[in-house]
Amino acid sequence: MTGSRLPLPRAAALASPWSTPGLVVLAILITFAVTAGPIALAGANPLEAYAEFLVVPLTSRFSLLEVLVAATPIMLTGAAVALAFRGGYWNIGAEGQLLVGAIAAAAIGQVAGLPQLVAVPLMIAGGAFGGALWALGPAVLRVRFGIDEVVTTLLLNPVALLLVNALLHGPWRDPVSGFPESPRIVETAEFPQLLDRSRLHLGFLVAVLVVVAVGYVISRTPAGLRLRAVGLSPHGSRFAGIDVSRTLLVTALVSGAIAGIAGVSEVAGIQYRLTSGISPGYGYTGIVVATLGTLTMPGVGLAALFLGDLAVGASSAGRALGIPSQLGAVVQGTLLLTTIALLAVRRHRAVGAAIAPEAAGEVAESVASDLAVGSADVDDVVPDDELSGRDPDGRRA
Repeated sequence: MTGSRLPLPRAAALASPWSTPGLVVLAILITFAVTAGPIALAGANPLEAYAEFLVVPLTSRFSLLEVLVAATPIMLTGAAVALAFRGGYWNIGAEGQLLVGAIAAAAIGQVAGLPQLVAVPLMIAGGAFGGALWALGPAVLRVRFGIDEVVTTLLLNPVALLLVNALLHGPWRDPVSGFPESPRIVETAEFPQLLDRSRLHLGFLVAVLVVVAVGYVISRTPAGLRLRAVGLSPHGSRFAGIDVSRTLLVTALVSGAIAGIAGVSEVAGIQYRLTSGISPGYGYTGIVVATLGTLTMPGVGLAALFLGDLAVGASSAGRALGIPSQLGAVVQGTLLLTTIALLAVRRHRAVGAAIAPEAAGEVAESVASDLAVGSADVDDVVPDDELSGRDPDGRRA
């Protein structure tokens, strides 16, 4: 393979419908075909409904900015889920981590006398700490006792919601209105608006910076290389001398912190107080974003914008066509299932090709090229003296 670092099988895959871009487009087309039936039963033309869902929100300044507002929290939760999944930690608890981050933000935001330059970073840090703290328990159970984090993170989501409701019906009930909502945060704790006459706030910029930072760490740093290695093969990573437990723990805490920042964004940028409806399921939507974005940060950003467009369009379609706005959630759920199904099919095809005798030469050539490229990356981040002095089990002598 001289003259190019791209193996022929991989170059051909880029043009295949089973490549990542092709798979996402195929998932969207299948979703639209499947959901055309429910839309027609609701009394609307599916083509008109899809135009309302996807095109109309992009035709005016107000609705376009609303798309960015809707994309902000799910971009953060999508980044949190994608980061965890890339590291082999199946965090299904972004919803609960978001709620605890919102609680922390509402508590800090009620402290009067802090200048904005102090209050805003303090709220972001507090929300990140709250989300990480909520993620700590399942992470410790996973790395110390091998308890499945899918179950523990998922079960903590309703616990976080109960904690929110306990505060709102107890000590944080608004003393003026009597409604179950916390007092409004002080003005200096509110996120500044990025554009006049819009709801687009600092949280969107924070979400973009988080996605860029996480993408850089995953793809360009030694920590990211260790994270990807653990996600691909924990046993192989342990043999190579990587502290798998520590990597999983850090990944889980960072994932929870990012989800907690999503809660801060809603409190400080939109609601200005804690309410029981602070999240309509942003943490679960983050799983859709991460899956549709194929666990890459550019993909997460694009998927969040797509689903934000769909959310705004679903509301406008409900008014324009007289169909339930919940059809947007139907499309979103169908898209998740379709994407997962296509990913499973692609994996099955890849395994079948790998074991086919006629494909053995191409697979070997591709793997050899990947190892040649990957070895240079490993040498860049793992000094030779760290590779020496280990026994066959990967422990230091």
